[in-house]
Amino acid sequence: MQYVGWEDDLVEVVNSCDCIINLAGESLFGQRWTNEVKSSIYDSRILTTRKLVALIEKAEKKPELFISASAVGIYGDHGDTILDESTPAGSDFLAEVCKDWEKEALKASEYGVRVAIPRIGIVLEENGGVIEKMLLPFKLFIGGPIGSGNQYVPWVHMTDLCNAILYPIENNELKGQYNVCSPEPQPMNVLADTLGKVLNRPSFFKVPESLLKLVLGEAAQPVLGSLRVQPKVLQINGFVFEFEDLEEALADII
Repeated sequence: MQYVGWEDDLVEVVNSCDCIINLAGESLFGQRWTNEVKSSIYDSRILTTRKLVALIEKAEKKPELFISASAVGIYGDHGDTILDESTPAGSDFLAEVCKDWEKEALKASEYGVRVAIPRIGIVLEENGGVIEKMLLPFKLFIGGPIGSGNQYVPWVHMTDLCNAILYPIENNELKGQYNVCSPEPQPMNVLADTLGKVLNRPSFFKVPESLLKLVLGEAAQPVLGSLRVQPKVLQINGFVFEFEDLEEALADII
């Protein structure tokens, strides 16, 4: 394994690569989206991707594949509507970021490179993400759903996330945008109840939507918005999820 930085001769690095995977991006969670934070969220995704595509342009030997992350947040809040990759993009801040992020990545196709863009959902993982923030209240017997509880959560287990990101390497037909989330998205109420079941704790105490908006402002949207997303492209291309059942996924990481 070789570690390189922006100050290194990255054109030579790209010359030696068959595939480049771009997962760069500042975290969306845990802080209010001030203008400064929004700028950092945007730049950490768009500018990094732009730099990588510029390196691909300069490289004598182009990589065969460029995998560049995006997010299901591109669709915006859609309530109970079932969403797939054909659903038009939304118009809120996160959707606009994702649109520009994907646009920069797709420019690599102009140089003969196959581009695959995984639109990533809410990741269930050990020691991180939304679940980590929900754990403490549950352990203190004051856990419950966030917001109304009716919003769909487009969750994905970390194992399936990693496998799905790498899937275009083994499947030469996969290109363009594809959703990376379980085929069984669940409402927040179900997520909270299932988490309580796995922890053997009650799930009674809701975090009111108004309180979350007061604390986080616009940054509450990724948790409060409803995204009933389906991974249609992955399924058509034969991808098999290891964790389709929410209870099994939560039990595995807790």
